[in-house]
Amino acid sequence: MTAIFSLLHPQIKSEPREAKIPPAPLSMSASVNTTSSNVQVKPEPVSGSLTANSSHLFHNMDDTHSPNPSPVSAERKKYNVYRSVGDVPYSSESALREGLEMVQCLRAYMGKLNLGSKLRQNVWNKDLLSLQAQSTPKTLIAVCGATGAGKSSILNALLDDNIVPTSGMRACTAVVTEIAYHSDRTIDADVSFLDASEWKQELSILQSDLVEEDGSLKRTHDLKSDAGVAWQKVHAVYPTLTQERLVTMTTDQIVVHDPRIAQLLGSTKHISARNSRQFGEEIAKYIDSKDQSRGKKDKKKQKNDEKSLMDKVREAAGVSKRKDSIGPAFWPLIRQVNVRCPAECLSSGCILVDLPGVADANAARNSIAKDYMKRAQCIWILAPITRAVDDKTARDLLGDAFKMQLKNGNYDDHAITFIASKTDDISCSEVISALHLEDDPELEAIEDDLEKINEEIEEATITKKNLDRTIKGIEKELKFLRAVYKEHEEHVEALKDGVEFTPVLTRSVASRPNTKKRKNQRKGKKGSSKRRRNSVNSGQDSTEDMEEDTSDDSESEIDSDTDTESDSDASDDKGSDSDRSEHSCDDDGDSDIEVEELVEEATVEDVKAKLEHTKADITASRARLSESRKDKKTALDRLANLKKSLGKVQKTKNGWCSLKRSEFSRDVLKEDFRTGLKELDDEAAEERDPQNFDSSINQRDYEAINLPVFTCSSRDYIRLTNQVKGDGEPTCFSDKASTGIPDLQAWCHTLTVASRTRAVKNFYDSLKTFATNINSFVSGIGGVTPEDRQALQDKWESEMDDENEYEYPYTSDSEVDDDPFTAFLNSRAEYQGLIAMQRAKKPSTGITPRLTDEFGRLVQDCVVQLQERFKDGLEDKCRVGASLSANGAVEISDAFAASMHWGSYRATLRRHGEFRRNLNIELLSPFTKNIATSWGKLFETDLLSHFEETVQAAICRLLDDMVESAAAGLKERVGMQGDLCKAEADVVLKQVVAVVRDTITTQQKDVSRCLAPHVQNNLIDGYDLAMEETGKGSVARQKLVFRTFLSERKDDVFDEGADTIMERLSTMCSSVGDALNIAFRELAKKIEVNLAILWENVQDDPNEAVGRKEILKTITEILGQAQLWLNAANKKSNNASTVAQALQDVDTEMD
Repeated sequence: MTAIFSLLHPQIKSEPREAKIPPAPLSMSASVNTTSSNVQVKPEPVSGSLTANSSHLFHNMDDTHSPNPSPVSAERKKYNVYRSVGDVPYSSESALREGLEMVQCLRAYMGKLNLGSKLRQNVWNKDLLSLQAQSTPKTLIAVCGATGAGKSSILNALLDDNIVPTSGMRACTAVVTEIAYHSDRTIDADVSFLDASEWKQELSILQSDLVEEDGSLKRTHDLKSDAGVAWQKVHAVYPTLTQERLVTMTTDQIVVHDPRIAQLLGSTKHISARNSRQFGEEIAKYIDSKDQSRGKKDKKKQKNDEKSLMDKVREAAGVSKRKDSIGPAFWPLIRQVNVRCPAECLSSGCILVDLPGVADANAARNSIAKDYMKRAQCIWILAPITRAVDDKTARDLLGDAFKMQLKNGNYDDHAITFIASKTDDISCSEVISALHLEDDPELEAIEDDLEKINEEIEEATITKKNLDRTIKGIEKELKFLRAVYKEHEEHVEALKDGVEFTPVLTRSVASRPNTKKRKNQRKGKKGSSKRRRNSVNSGQDSTEDMEEDTSDDSESEIDSDTDTESDSDASDDKGSDSDRSEHSCDDDGDSDIEVEELVEEATVEDVKAKLEHTKADITASRARLSESRKDKKTALDRLANLKKSLGKVQKTKNGWCSLKRSEFSRDVLKEDFRTGLKELDDEAAEERDPQNFDSSINQRDYEAINLPVFTCSSRDYIRLTNQVKGDGEPTCFSDKASTGIPDLQAWCHTLTVASRTRAVKNFYDSLKTFATNINSFVSGIGGVTPEDRQALQDKWESEMDDENEYEYPYTSDSEVDDDPFTAFLNSRAEYQGLIAMQRAKKPSTGITPRLTDEFGRLVQDCVVQLQERFKDGLEDKCRVGASLSANGAVEISDAFAASMHWGSYRATLRRHGEFRRNLNIELLSPFTKNIATSWGKLFETDLLSHFEETVQAAICRLLDDMVESAAAGLKERVGMQGDLCKAEADVVLKQVVAVVRDTITTQQKDVSRCLAPHVQNNLIDGYDLAMEETGKGSVARQKLVFRTFLSERKDDVFDEGADTIMERLSTMCSSVGDALNIAFRELAKKIEVNLAILWENVQDDPNEAVGRKEILKTITEILGQAQLWLNAANKKSNNASTVAQALQDVDTEMD
């Protein structure tokens, strides 16, 4: 009732929650209750009732266009005054902020006015409170996809921060995580856990999944099996318990086994971090699903397989050898995680819901994701682009998502969005071949650039290789020359010491008394060897100089090229006597330096001359080596630049191919969605009317269906923005726009535009109505005699008690039955007589009593008509459907049991018919198909159109009677005020009726879903009886037991289901009546307050004359500003539609 009541005091509908009628005594299905309690839209921390600092409720406002305020009441007026729509810096937040400042201004003036009657004071105070309590609505976006689809990475890219844990090796997201906006600099989270009873109930089922009927343990290696899923979940929470010990414990014993877990159940943990790194470490403790032991090898166990004494003790105690440092995982215990961060893409009111990976090894995650898709207003489906076109998971998710949105009655072009991730994962050759892009001019130009660069790279590579050979030759030459130089030095020292010396490298003749021509051992090579005649010190200095030159050469080599560093070091460091023979062998035939043989005995002078000659040769070789190294460095720099250019061109090619693949994928996905949509529509149409179904007739314009598809590369975006340090360079895209992430961020804002703009419009419509009422009250009516006013007042003013309430004569049975004492009195005839006398004495004079009575009769008639329509349109169909389900129940049950593995059937029995398939729903299939057509047609009609007309007629009759009863001089003014009153009543009436229509739509879905829980509750005994059968042949006996139970109870079960449907619909009608009664009682008061201006002469007080002029001026200004903001909202809405279309056609823009 509060949802409709609030419309009388203008309230913006909260987007994430469906409109419901609180007074309804409907006991909704257990499944609906449990799921709805898990997902709630947590309000922003700053939301709530408006205070004097109401502007702080909003964030990121643009005040750059704020003009100077008017000098009138500047101390109270904080809103800005604009001259045209173009000057208004529109955003939903700024619009509401400015509107709330206007409300504050009106409130400040009202505090100094004499408002007259208590009725006016109460009504206007409620209006003020309702206006002040407004905030922007939220939009829930469920993000789902298979594990490994890059879902968490996409979210981090959207948020421009690493908030969601990611991993390329395992599933990181194991619980539902809502991510919303707040303006604080911190990243906060609230982690709520299951309570003890919920966890015990789940533990009982998980224990049953771990054992066979004979009590033996099931194998848990297959994580997709029932036992594998159960063990993975329990073992994550209690890692020290073995499977053998676990199955022997009660659920109470398991819970108290770890005090940390017992203390955690039913609690909520708060996390607040200054940055994403700290937050990631904290939140990963709760939402990370990693198995700490998976993939690790126990090295100690490999070294020693023999069990220790403590191992035997642990084994006897039933615990595994795991250190306490490996603590429990908490994701199986978590109900929900609510994260708040200052991400810009969330600032417009969208809440991203990161769902567990669909098609994951853990079946529990799948059920969470599918269940949450029922509640989200928008669903994002993620799949890697390499599998997006032909991935069964993506197709199934699209189908499931559409079914959920269609059943919820809120499907539109924004309800489902497909995101193809990992667009940087590209194989150009495969894309070019698959899409036949070989002759594309753009590709040919890119290929020409690549070919040109490759040719230059090949040329530069050849140049480098030639220089490498040249450098190696020079280095070898230097190596030989330095060895010769060393030998000459040693020769000189030998001659000075008179020691016999036999040259090896120079082939010189040894010093002998007699000279004799020696045979040329160099085989014709020119050159001579000399003996050094220099002093020892001179030789040492020369050696030091050579070593310095060698050092310089080495440094030059290090600076110029690392490829020749080792060779140059070797040439510099070697030259000792131990290497001479090697040099003589290696260089004898290769060196171009020829040593001249000496026929005569060498002297010190001769050897020293040769020493100087060798030194000159070394200097010349070093110069050639330095020049060659410079040439090589130039070649290497050119080669590096060419390779860099090649990488850029290759990245361009990768990006081009990726965009072409994205364009193709978008077209295919859009067409596949249209095809799937037609199949679903045809299936629904055939169920509604199988006799007249024609598949050739389209149920809608499928060409107009444009599935929003985004192709994104979170990895390249994160690299381009340096979000992660040390992650390398982007591999495919060179700018952020090409990654698709900015478009997806803009899409977040686009999805919230419609609801937020609607909220702004409703707010400003209500504000204008309220300001107009104040303006009429302050302006007053002149030229009317006191007698005429008094006559009008005596006839139409209501007599209210201190609470301004009029006793409402129409009370629903549900309200009466709730009070046992009243129910007892109602059974007494004398009490009924007293009530009748009291109501007979109650005068129905005044506007409020008259409208209240008349509205009450209209509501009562509406409730009766709705109940009759439901009975006429559905009761017979329900009876026939119940009979059909009863007749086919046994056959459906047998087919169900035969279609699955015995283990899955047993798991279904253990879970009372609901496992991977729902037996309860399948048993109801004949029932639901039989009533589908009538049900759909009934609720597709406007059930309240006649009621709305009758209410308007009642208001018009009242206004006509007032004009008729007014004095001649007052008739025209009464007519004018009546028109204003009717306009206000029409706005409120339409809002109330719209909410009631939405409520009926929502409630009828809940009623239709109550059948499955009803069937389940009536078959629980049968499920439990079947599970009592154990031992050999138990599966067959289980099927027989359940079959027998179903055969005996089927008629009662489905007949009672039909009764339940009709009872729920009747109760729904009564709830609608209760809510309308309260709503129209408040409407009657508002109408009287509006019309009371006719007899309240407020201008008679001279003390308020000056203040009234100031108020009128401000109200006129507020009305003008409110209209500007409304015009700006309409303009924004039109622009948003254009942007949305542009985003959906982003493939054309990218080309």
